[in-house]
Amino acid sequence: MASHSYATTLSWSGSTGTGYRAYSRDHEVSAAPAEQTLGLSADPAFRGSASLLNPEQLVVAAASSCQLLSFLAVAARAGLDVVDYTDDATAVMDLAADPPRLTTIDLHPVVTVVGDREETLRLLAEAHEQCYIANSLRTPVTLHPRVVVREAATPS
Repeated sequence: MASHSYATTLSWSGSTGTGYRAYSRDHEVSAAPAEQTLGLSADPAFRGSASLLNPEQLVVAAASSCQLLSFLAVAARAGLDVVDYTDDATAVMDLAADPPRLTTIDLHPVVTVVGDREETLRLLAEAHEQCYIANSLRTPVTLHPRVVVREAATPS
């Protein structure tokens, strides 16, 4: 059975010695061999920095990104010409849940294709079933796609 392994390195420094309100939530994450380091923090509601991404946003982004990449793969294999894809993904954190957690992740891709609308919806659903991240999460990931069909460009 084939498998892939993933590793990250997280770095934080500071002091919690002055209490809950005072310590920095800012930290960095890297994942070799990528050269980029992400500056992260907690959600501002939990005393984090609004100018940095937070772990909850990264979970939503991972689900959205995985759906895109899965869809592009199945679309390419099916010969569907995808020319644009945007997604305004959302999630809800329920602090009253036991334990507190993200309870929903909703993906809202708007996909522009040169092709058939129904075939595109079928391929989006197939990609959703194949998405590694959605398949790995306890939180349901729901797809709410919109397909825009564009005519093929005519040669001049």
